[in-house]
Amino acid sequence: MQGKLNVQTENIFPVIKKFLYSDHEIFLRELVSNAVDATQKLKTLSTRGDFKGELGDLTIDIKLDAKKKTLTVSDRGIGMTAEEVEKYINQIAFSGVTDFMEKYKDSHEPLIGHFGLGFYSAFMVADKVEIFTKSWKEEPAQHWSCEGNPEFEMKEDKKADRGTDIVLHVADDCKEFLEEHTLLQLLKKYCRFMPVAIRFGEETVWVDSETECDKDGNPKRVEKKQPRIVNDPDPAWKKSPSGLTDEDYKKFYHELFPMNFEEPLFQIHLNVDYPFNLTGILYFPKVRKTIDPNRNKIQLYCNQVFVTDQVEGVVPDYLMLLHGVLDSPDIPLNVSRSYLQSDGNVKKISQHISKKVADKLEEMSKKKEGEEKSALEEKWDDIKIFVQYGMLTDEKFCERAMKFYLLKGVDGSYYTLDSYREKIKALQTDKDKTVCYLYASNLEEEHAYIEKAKAKGYDVLLMDSPLESHFINLLEQKLEKTRFVRVDSDTVEKLIPHDDTIPEKLSKEEQEKLKPIIEGEVDKQRFTVQLESLEQDDAPMQVTQSEFMRRYREMAQTSGGGMGFYGELPESYNLVVNVNHPLVGKVLSEVDGERQKGLVRQLVDIALLGSGLLKGEALGGFLKRCVEMMGEGSGGQ
Repeated sequence: MQGKLNVQTENIFPVIKKFLYSDHEIFLRELVSNAVDATQKLKTLSTRGDFKGELGDLTIDIKLDAKKKTLTVSDRGIGMTAEEVEKYINQIAFSGVTDFMEKYKDSHEPLIGHFGLGFYSAFMVADKVEIFTKSWKEEPAQHWSCEGNPEFEMKEDKKADRGTDIVLHVADDCKEFLEEHTLLQLLKKYCRFMPVAIRFGEETVWVDSETECDKDGNPKRVEKKQPRIVNDPDPAWKKSPSGLTDEDYKKFYHELFPMNFEEPLFQIHLNVDYPFNLTGILYFPKVRKTIDPNRNKIQLYCNQVFVTDQVEGVVPDYLMLLHGVLDSPDIPLNVSRSYLQSDGNVKKISQHISKKVADKLEEMSKKKEGEEKSALEEKWDDIKIFVQYGMLTDEKFCERAMKFYLLKGVDGSYYTLDSYREKIKALQTDKDKTVCYLYASNLEEEHAYIEKAKAKGYDVLLMDSPLESHFINLLEQKLEKTRFVRVDSDTVEKLIPHDDTIPEKLSKEEQEKLKPIIEGEVDKQRFTVQLESLEQDDAPMQVTQSEFMRRYREMAQTSGGGMGFYGELPESYNLVVNVNHPLVGKVLSEVDGERQKGLVRQLVDIALLGSGLLKGEALGGFLKRCVEMMGEGSGGQ
């Protein structure tokens, strides 16, 4: 039999070549998927009793013959009759192709999948394709061949075994698909969890020898070649969670990500069959203080066939930090199965995943009897930034997380938002009835400020993630009458303002005279001199940084656009001068100009040292001056 393919235009093959070339490697996924479908259908027929023969070995075979330039995909599934070849192969489901081509003539989007072109993806890499097929029904085998044009030839064949062989005669411009390594990589990428065993080539393994022993009488370990099975037909996500241990989950994690040597923190096993179908396992990696820019760590499958690792839309944005696998036949895909379309089902799945994550974290936050720490506290430092990211980007998740989010004190203690407010509200409520949360971003650099706050009886939090400035703003919106203040943003007396005031020892005239003397010894571009009435035993000078300006500057630097003004501002500080300190009074009473300047520089340097701003050459100069002053004080000895 000879004939012409039933299409509406003879340009079908140039279309396949041109429009699908950028994604041409998926031909192997499409052909193996068809082989899996044919095998699964035969299993169903056997289960129902329609097929009464022996199933036998149902392994799908991929065979490469580089010399003949052929690649063969063979299955022992249901096969096809002549009528079925005519229906599924010759009748290409490409309705309205002319209009479609005209509409999308400038598009480079791939077309496979939506238009029933799965088998025809073979022509992306082959200039001739042959089909040898024999149906499970008692009908003659068929041989179909086509050379990449609308003409085809079909005749009866002598194939004895049930199933289908697709033979690709690989084109000269696609020779990379005649390399075993390339094909193995594609099979590992697209087919590694398909539900039917797939065999390709051979692999070398070490086994116990049946004939040779070592000097102790133990069988020798010898190399042996055996057929290579490239996939795991029964992956962990298809199994019942009750039948899996933590070790099973970790083993599967390293199977998914062999180059990731860190253990995951914990996982969520998804298993939903209503109102949509979704299975999968999501792992929580260690996030720490940085967000991995490589977000493609969640693999999407459709009935165990790899689709994509670009899951935007299916997975909420903040969950893109997770690793793992999702499998759903209900997620709509576009023509190549590689780009997701957004519809109601996808949104429901996305919301469900977010809910399951919140459920898991809330469950972990509950302290079990006899335990000092909850499971969430033990892992909090590793996942805090992930939870913050979720609360900042997903309102529903934020509502749930407000119940289990943990604040960490500088002493390492953990508190829920409610319990911490109860702890501090008595002492840390200011004159306006606002509860003030004091925090530090760096334990070492802000040590002196932390100690001053603690000496006043205040409690201090450690808030040190890159998202902290944004997150603090969020908490101030969510928590009624709340203000967050970093410990170095003001003097300790003014961190939490009260009505009481401290009398000033210097008159207004003396302060007006003092201020320009100090301003003359500091960088006016970076420092603003402020004279304040503090306790006499407070430091003579100290450096603070405006909470508002610093926070918004940090927010601008970690967000794109909209806050550029703040991000471009230079860092600025306040030099707070304690007008009640004796050394400050001595500056004013010093009549020797050089000694006056030297004293001011020394006090400024001590303040800079306490704030962590005195570094490099400036620190060396300060130490040198200290040595000189000590020498002068001991008579030059």
